[in-house]
Amino acid sequence: MDGTTGGHPHFEHEIRVTWGDCDPAKIAYTARIPWFALDAINAWWETHLGGDGWFQMELDRNVGTPFVHMSLDFSAPITPRHRLICQVDPIDLGNSSIRFRVLGRQDGVLCFSGEFVCVFIVADSFSKQPVPSDIRTIVEPLLRPVGA
Repeated sequence: MDGTTGGHPHFEHEIRVTWGDCDPAKIAYTARIPWFALDAINAWWETHLGGDGWFQMELDRNVGTPFVHMSLDFSAPITPRHRLICQVDPIDLGNSSIRFRVLGRQDGVLCFSGEFVCVFIVADSFSKQPVPSDIRTIVEPLLRPVGA
């Protein structure tokens, strides 16, 4: 974690981009970029839920968080030359949804920005549920509205 505003540090997740992640243009294959962002969001969950990522949430807590929205803007190519540092911030928490912002940088240069929205469900019945109270308690102090 690095960088502090609003009293809470930004969460950062490092990704090693490899040759296998790249296309013939020698930059990260476009389809890998959402994977990088989702890996970073899963790491955010693991850090803030005491080791529980999506796998444990689904199987041990019976809480699913399927995505209902993803958007990405690209600003610089991603290559294996530098580590990709993905900053993850929750930016909104609704009654039954959470919105994350992910910023991907290499060598201090912004490569992509994205927003990702998940809804909370009871995993075994795939039915909508409100944000579980223990998760709301964890997330609310970490919310970082856009522009913060």
